[in-house]
Amino acid sequence: MKAIQVTAFGGPEVMNLVDLPDPIAKEGFAIIDVTAIGINYADTHQTENSYLSKQKLPLVPGIEVVGTTSDGRRVLAPVPSGGYAQKAVAHLSTMIDIPDGVSDSQALCMLVQGSTAWHILKSVGHVRAGESVVIHAAAGGVGTIAIQLAKMWGAKVIAVASTAKKRELATSLGADVAIDADQNNLLAAILEANGGKPVDLILEMVGGKTFDLSLEALAPFGRLITFGMASREAPSMIHPGVLLASSKSVTGFWLSHCFGSKELMNDVIIALFELVTSGKLKPVTGEVFGLSQARRAHQAMLARHTTGKITLNPAE
Repeated sequence: MKAIQVTAFGGPEVMNLVDLPDPIAKEGFAIIDVTAIGINYADTHQTENSYLSKQKLPLVPGIEVVGTTSDGRRVLAPVPSGGYAQKAVAHLSTMIDIPDGVSDSQALCMLVQGSTAWHILKSVGHVRAGESVVIHAAAGGVGTIAIQLAKMWGAKVIAVASTAKKRELATSLGADVAIDADQNNLLAAILEANGGKPVDLILEMVGGKTFDLSLEALAPFGRLITFGMASREAPSMIHPGVLLASSKSVTGFWLSHCFGSKELMNDVIIALFELVTSGKLKPVTGEVFGLSQARRAHQAMLARHTTGKITLNPAE
C-alpha cells in the first residue's frame, strides 16, 4: 500500500510517500480500505514530535480515516496512528457508520473538529444561552463548527480570524461579529465587539500573546478553554492569585481523553451526524490534497492558508 512515512522528526519536509506492507488487524480490530483521510493540527505536531504524547519512529502520521470494511460498512474511525495510508487498522468499537447523505469529507469534519467543538462549548465550557463566546481561528475546522453550535445553543458569537475572507465565512455561518486576529489591539477589539464588556467564554488554540489577551478579556466567572497552541509560543505563566482575584477559570481540553468512550465520542458524533442530515449543521469542507501532496497540505495549514476541514485522497 501507499503511505506517508516519517523517519526523522521535523516539519512537512520529513514526510515521504513510500510503499509499505498492508497492516494486519489483531483480534477486536478491522482493516479499513481508506477513501479519505482527515488532516489535523495534531498531525503537524506528530511529525515534529511536539505532540502531547511522544511519537516513535518510523511513523505513519494521521489519526482519522473514512473507508469501508471487508463486510461493506462505510465508517468513520479514529486510528492510534497510521492514518496517512491506503489501509488502516481501527478498533471495532470505535467505528461509526456514516449515514447516507453525509460525504466522506463531511464525516471527517465530525471526528476531531466536530467532537472538539461540542466538548469545548458544552462539556468543559458549559455555555449557556445569552452568553458571549469568542472563537479564535474561527474559519478553521473546529471554529466553523463551534460558531454554528454556539448559535444553536443561544450564545452571542464573536469570531476571530486573520483575513477578510475568513471573517466573511464566519459571519455567513452565524457569527454576530467577526474581528481581525492580526490587529494591534486585540483585547480592545474583543471588548468593543461585546459592547464594551468582558466576555463569558473563550475558545483558544493559538497560544502566546493571544492566550494572554484572551484571559484579560474574560468577565468574572468567565471561562477560557485552551485546546491547542498553533503558534508554538507558550503563554505567560498564570499566578493563581490572578484567577482568585477575578473569579476566572482556565481549562485545558485534549480530545484523547474522550477516545474509547461511547458517550463522549460515538454518541456525540452520531448526534452531530443527525444535525448534518437535518440541515441544521453545515460542515465546511476545505481543499482536498492527494496523499502524495501531504507535505503541501501541512505547509498550507501551518501558513494559515486553509479554511474548514482539509483532507487527503489516498488514491492520488
